[in-house]
Parts: sequence; C-alpha cells; structure tokens
Amino acid sequence: MSDEKSPSFIEKGADAPTISGSFSSNVREDKDTGMIQDVEVTARNSLYAKAMRLASRFQVEVRGIERVPEEEQTENSLWNAGSMWFAANMVVSTFSLGTLGIGIFGMAFWDSVLTIIFFNLIGIIPVAFFSTFGPRFGLRQLILSRFWFGYHGVKVFAVLNIIACVGWSAVNTVVAAQLLHTVNNGGLPPWGGIIVVSFGTVAITFFGYKAVHIYEKWAWIPTFIIFLIVIARFKISGTFTFGTLQTGRIEAGNVLSFGAAVYGFATGWASYASDYVVYQQKQTSRVKIFMVIFAGLAFPLLFCEILGAACMTGTLTSTAYADSYAANGIGGLFYAILVPDSLHGFGQFCLVLMALSTIANNCPNMYSVALSAQTVDRNLAKIPRLIWTFIATGVFLAISIPAYYSFESFMDNFMNIIGYWLAIYEAIGLPEHFIFKRGFSGYNVDDYDTPSKLPVGLSACFAFCCGVAGAVVGMYQPWWTGPIAALIPGDVGFELAAGFAFVAYITLRPLELRYFGR
Repeated sequence: MSDEKSPSFIEKGADAPTISGSFSSNVREDKDTGMIQDVEVTARNSLYAKAMRLASRFQVEVRGIERVPEEEQTENSLWNAGSMWFAANMVVSTFSLGTLGIGIFGMAFWDSVLTIIFFNLIGIIPVAFFSTFGPRFGLRQLILSRFWFGYHGVKVFAVLNIIACVGWSAVNTVVAAQLLHTVNNGGLPPWGGIIVVSFGTVAITFFGYKAVHIYEKWAWIPTFIIFLIVIARFKISGTFTFGTLQTGRIEAGNVLSFGAAVYGFATGWASYASDYVVYQQKQTSRVKIFMVIFAGLAFPLLFCEILGAACMTGTLTSTAYADSYAANGIGGLFYAILVPDSLHGFGQFCLVLMALSTIANNCPNMYSVALSAQTVDRNLAKIPRLIWTFIATGVFLAISIPAYYSFESFMDNFMNIIGYWLAIYEAIGLPEHFIFKRGFSGYNVDDYDTPSKLPVGLSACFAFCCGVAGAVVGMYQPWWTGPIAALIPGDVGFELAAGFAFVAYITLRPLELRYFGR
C-alpha cells in the first residue's frame, strides 16, 4: 500500500484527525478545500482518535460517499480499472451460472452458448458506460444517480442495491462452500466453508479501495490456470456432448429464462460501476475506460460460463459426474473432473484455490454495500464504511447457510430479480443522460449533495413503479408466473420492466421539467 498522504486516508500521526469520511455525529465541510472535517473529536486520548490512528497505521480508507476531488484522482493505470472486473468474474460462481442452461432449463450446449453470448453483451454495455462517469465526476455510482432519480428517489435503488450486494455474496459463498465441502470427503462442513470465505472477504474490504484493487489485480491468475486444467482434464474424460439443438415454443421460453439469469449476472455491476474508477485521472479517455471495462467483463464472463455449460454436459453422459453433482452441486462437478481418475491430491488443492477465488467476486459487493447504506440517509452516512462492511458480511453469512441446501433455485431466482430492477435503473438513467441532460455537459457536479438543485424524482419514481408492473407481468418464477410470461412460457421480466419504465419516464420527465424546472 502506498504511503501517499491523501484526505481519503487518515493522516499519520494526527491527534485529532481530519478526514473526508463521516465518522462522527458532528461534521462540517471546509469551505476552502471542500473536504468533510470532523469538529467533534479533539481530545488527544479519545477513543475515536485512537481508532483513527490505528486505521492510519494500516492505511484503511475512510472516505465514504463524498466526492473525490480532482487533486486526488491520481490513478492512471487502465489495467487497474480492467483487472478489477477481470478478477471479479473469473470465479467459480460465473462458471456455475453457465451450468444452469443445461442443469435447470434442459438446453443443449450450442443454444446455451448463444444465449450466454447474446445476453452477456446486453448486460455488459451499461456497466462499461456508467464506469466512464467515475473519472469525470469523482462520484460513486449511486451518488451520481441522484442526477437521474433525485436526492430522495435514489434511496429506493440504494436499498435494492444493498439487497443485491448481500445476495450476490451469498450466492458466491455457497458455491465456494460446495467446493470446500468436497475436499477430503466432506471433512469441512458447509458452514465451515462459508465462514472461511466470509472472513477472507471482510479481511480485504476492510482496508478499502486500494486494497480491493491490489487484490483483484492478481487474484485472477491462479483461477485462470485452474480453469485451463479443468479444460484439459474434461477433454481427456471424453464426457462432453453437444446435445440436440431444440426449436419451438418451449425452447424459446427456456432461452429467455436462462438469458434473464445471464443478463442479471452481467449487468449486476451497473449499480456500482463508477465506484472503482473514481480515483482515475479526470482527463482519462472515456472511450478507453469503456473499452477496458467492457473487455474486463466480457472475457471472463463468456469464458467461464461457456466452460460451465460444456462441463455440465458431462452429467448427461457420465453416471459418476451426475452422482457427484447431485451430491455436492458445482463442487461435486469440479471434484468429478479434477480428483477421481485424474489429479487426486493436486486436484483437491485446485478445489481449495478455486473456492478461495470467490473472495474476488465478493469484494466489490462488500465494498459497495457500505456506500449504498450511506446513500440511504444522512445519519447512516455517519457510520463508517468499514462498520457497514462488517454488518453486511454477517448478514450474507447468515443467508448463505440455508441457501446452501437449495442453491440452484436460489441462484436462478436471485439472478432474475437482480435483472428486473437493474433493467429499470438503466431504462431511467440512460434516457435522462442522453435525452434530457444531453450528455456530460448537462451536469453541474457541485450540485450532487444539494437536493434543491437535483431532479425532484417524481417521474423516476412513477417510471420505477411502471417497471415493476412490467416485471410482474413478465416474470416466470416458481412462486409467480406473469400473464405474459405464461403465454410463452418463459421469463421476459427484465425486457418488459425496461420497456415500461422507459416509456413512462420519457413521457413524464418533460412535464416534470416544465413544472419544477429541474
């Protein structure tokens, strides 16, 4: 970690620290520097000051949702921006998503692959585009979203993002626990694997932005090597089959339903896309940022999901694969490929590394969940980022244990729900940017924390409700089938959610602008 002094980190040796995060109940903004400063803690030996000095020693980031000033935007490595998403998606949970087309929807290999490619590309584009806002404005994604949904309207999406971050982490942790449980014939119980991954996640996200980027920069390497080993061993096994490409109404429904899950996973990063480029230099080319983020997402998503689909075909041709998968889920599938009649002890070592790779996917969730919580209310913003990280880790740990025993349905249902609300988010944010603000020149970034200068948010809230209605009539879930989805049958929830929200927003937003002037 760098020792470079920055208002985003505690100043070393300070008795009464000045910080840019909100740690106490009495903070003010310095009119000269624009930094948020603590004015309550002045005692040299106060517990708060001691805690801040301890955080300083370990270079813990204390910045919360405050804007990153231009003088602190010193990062110039595009590799840092791209590798962040490369590592976060080069993980076993991405692989497991690719298995759903065959395991849940009964599709063949090629229709699974085509679905994976098409719906991933749709989901990735908004994430790459929203990332271009980070260097330009120095704002976290949800704080930036105040310019689209209003100061209060964005709180709805902040709450949904908290749920999403916790849910993502639970999904990832369950997959890792399945892998760890298969090692040494189930020597580590499921709850033990969940605890291992949870503590690994919080140990990195505790330190903040720099630590997350450093970890993600290298975490993908061992995982990628293991995936290459999986390809080699699976090829040798001779269990792969293309299957029979289907047609007709049922096949169309399966493609749409599987595609909804793929889209939800790919676009799931949209609600915190700019969080991880806010320290990039302001003048960084937006085209370069877009391309590097797009590539950093596209390669691992397509690679891992297509590999997952391929390996899942082994359960159709091999009794050993099918039994192992039935007993231990994705962990059992990896075990069948890497351990018996294969790599034995080294294969089990690969399983452990693969399980721990899940931490790379959890880190962005547990870092951004704190920023989402601080967006909900000014009082919540006074609670330090790292405290929110601990709370969220405890919640997803509690969720992961029961989810372990019904993972496939939990994962599919969760991905679809994520896709629904993010489709609405994008269907409102993108037209506001392109149509009503007419690009980046339509923003006055200094207004980000001034409710009276931000959109009222009435049209956004109404459009959100219309989007929810679209999702309801289009969703195809075990617990609810919408009337339109029943006609297919298949899930068209995110498509209808986006369409309903878009039409409602572009219809009402001009009226809101005319009446309120903002």
